[in-house]
Amino acid sequence: MVARMSGFLWLILEPMILTLGVMAMWTLLKHESHGLGIIAFVLSGYMPLTLWRHVSSQLVSCLKHNLPLMYHRQIRMADTLMARALLEVGGTTLALIIVYTGTRLAGLMEPYHDLGLVMAGWFFMAWFAFGVGMILAALAEFFEFVEKLIAPLQYLTLPISGMFFMVSWLPSDIQKLALYVPLVHCFEMFRSGTFGDTIVAHYDISYIFSCCLITTAIGFYLIERVRDHIKFE
Repeated sequence: MVARMSGFLWLILEPMILTLGVMAMWTLLKHESHGLGIIAFVLSGYMPLTLWRHVSSQLVSCLKHNLPLMYHRQIRMADTLMARALLEVGGTTLALIIVYTGTRLAGLMEPYHDLGLVMAGWFFMAWFAFGVGMILAALAEFFEFVEKLIAPLQYLTLPISGMFFMVSWLPSDIQKLALYVPLVHCFEMFRSGTFGDTIVAHYDISYIFSCCLITTAIGFYLIERVRDHIKFE
């Protein structure tokens, strides 16, 4: 019981510590943020990124860690993945609330301009991460090397994810390419809700909705077919 509680506590503390560390580093280095508050810019970038990384990566090993539950026919593999995703989303969301409340009380950032857009960006980030995580979890059961590729792939996608930039800062021809990346739409929505009319945000709700729907459908399809490939020992 104590181990579980400490594990959940760390789930909340880890993104808090890392986000606060990045905020301090960017502030000390006077990182260029195009006139936007550095604290708010880091929070609106690193917290959604943490949500994406935690949900998508933790689902990959979820099936292996919960093999004993698979003996019960009434428990589906999708159930364990959804439970793990909800745990990660809950912990990261609580970390976001704590960090945001602390920075607001300290007067380090302005209140959100549009809480609805912030929540929409957060929701779509969680949903897309869940869909991709299910696909990766299924592929990891088919091909063992997939699990080893998760961390490198996440680092390789970091520069194009939208964490470090706004689409409006890019040249017009690059903007079109950037908007093909689903993560960019989530960051743009979250930052639009954070900064309001002080920025020009580019996002398409129908596009990110379609991406979430497609990845989730593919994920459920693959998970339904992976049970025969799992070795019960």
